[in-house]
Amino acid sequence: MVEAFMLIQTEVGRAEVVAKQLAALPGVVSAEYVTGPYDVVVRIEADTMALLESTVVPSVQQVTGITRTLTCPIANGSPS
Repeated sequence: MVEAFMLIQTEVGRAEVVAKQLAALPGVVSAEYVTGPYDVVVRIEADTMALLESTVVPSVQQVTGITRTLTCPIANGSPS
């Protein structure tokens, strides 16, 4: 399983609505609206990085009210 955080900026006043819409999408583990430079933080997952990039990320980005996203894959590798 591959997981990532998506940091999302929204149109003014749309953070709560966008977070609720994102929470219902397949591959979205959690969606929270926050304060700071980003408006919504979403945790997403898929079986592979390729699936995450080709299905989950685009479905998130197409939600109305989102102006910018930054995807941060979670690095859970064991120490070498």
